[in-house]
Parts: sequence; structure tokens; C-alpha cells
Amino acid sequence: MTQTTATYTPEDMAEFARQARVRILEAVKHAGGGHVGGPYSAADMLAALYFGILDIRPDEPDWPDRDRFVLSKGHSSIALYTMLALRGYFPVEELLTFDSIDSRLQGHPDMTATPGIDMSSGSLGLGFAAALGIALGARTEGRDFTTFVMLGDGECNEGIVWEGAHVAARYGLSNIVAIVDHNKLQQFGWSGETLNERITPYTGTQLADRWRAFGWEVMEMDGHDIPQVLATLEAARAFEGGPVAVIAHTIKGKGVSYMEGDYTWHSKVPNDEEFALAMEELGETEGGAA
Repeated sequence: MTQTTATYTPEDMAEFARQARVRILEAVKHAGGGHVGGPYSAADMLAALYFGILDIRPDEPDWPDRDRFVLSKGHSSIALYTMLALRGYFPVEELLTFDSIDSRLQGHPDMTATPGIDMSSGSLGLGFAAALGIALGARTEGRDFTTFVMLGDGECNEGIVWEGAHVAARYGLSNIVAIVDHNKLQQFGWSGETLNERITPYTGTQLADRWRAFGWEVMEMDGHDIPQVLATLEAARAFEGGPVAVIAHTIKGKGVSYMEGDYTWHSKVPNDEEFALAMEELGETEGGAA
């Protein structure tokens, strides 16, 4: 499959991820609501996808043979919108309309409103199920594209995820890659402070083992190491023995020290002091993206 004509280096992708974190925080603060922790854990992977992995045409969003990407953890929509804007699907300035009543950029992705959105999502697990349908439809029609779908590790609590995982293996779908953003924190934290106190399947290798038990090939990667992300996702795309689940080890709130590993930043609006500190840590001392 022919990749996108523009060539971007891992250093370029890291810069796009940095810019994305800036734009995400600007949009959430401007809207007075939204998510930060999950978008930040996903930013590096989204930069690698949109600037290195996906075969897409931003000037032709509905190109039939494009790779598909579904953000099943739809509450992290601002991360996807930001990457789409940086990739040229719509003006970057539009990000400041996020979550406005008349905006194309709502709190969850809407495929009927926003260029570049391949599937609406929101209710956890449903985006994953839809991605399986896209992959099955592609095989039925003989189309040679790959469907990538990103889930949260907390989303893996949903029964529909495991029902879908069983179906994908049952039909031997080798044109789908599930990326699990394994930042090891859910919206309201955990019942204990240590890994041993956290509920299954999130301790040790149990998350990977569960995907294997449902018949998926499992790969693991550091979701913030862009060269490793690129290599792993290309290997996952090339695997022909069935569906692939990529467990991406990430840090919730990655990029801003006081957010990292703090579940309260799952959904929180920064005050002026927090915003200024984050901008400084992200290299935006003037308070906005260049």
C-alpha cells in the first residue's frame, strides 16, 4: 500500500505531538471543559499514526482506499481533532471552537460533522465494535486497507470489547490493529495505590494475556517512543496471521510534570497558574502554539 507522499521524521512527529499537547490544553481551557490526561497519553501515538503510518489524503477525506482510524476512547476527541488539524483536515484555529454548541468539534467524534472522522464514538467499546465491522467489510469487498482502533485500558472493562475480540479472532481478521493506550489509570483512580492492589486485568502481563486468550497476536511498545511506535505498528500491519493487539505503555498526562500519573487530570480544566506552568513545560513561554 502506498504511504502518504509527504515524508516526516520521528523528530517531526515528536514536534507535532508537542504542538498537539499545547493545542489540547488551549482548547480545553477555552471551552471550560474536556479531557487532558488521556489525550496527552495518546498524543505521541497519534502523531506517529497521522504523520507516518496511515495511508490518507487530507484533501480527500473520503478516499475509499484510505486506512481507517477509530478513536474508540471517544472522550479523548480533542487529541484526535488536534492531530487532524495539524495534518491539514481543517484550520488549526478551529480548535478553539471545541465543545461549542455549533462547532464541528464536539466532545465525542461525529463522523457526520467532522472531516477525517471515520467513525463516531463515545460509549466505550462501541467504537471498537464498529472498527471490527469496518475491517470485516473491507475484506468482504476486497479492499486493501488497514483499520487501526485505539482503546483505553479502562475501556477494556467493557464486555463488548471482549465480545468483539472473540469475533475478530473467529473470522481471522488480519486487517485490524487494536492499540490499547495502557496508561494504567482510570477516571476515578483505583481501589489501591500499588500495582498489586489494582483490579485485573491491569496488573503485570494480565492485559496482554487476556488479548492472547481471545486469539489475538499481542505486541507491546512504549507509546511515547516514536521510533518504537512506528516499528511496532508497521509490524502489526504486516502480520497476516489474524488480528493484532498492541499494548502501548504510556503515562497519563504525559508531557506536563504535575499531570503525569495523576488520575484527577483525566477530565479537568487548568486554572491560570496551572495553564502557564504547563505552557512553560511544553516550550510555549508566550502561552500558545507557534
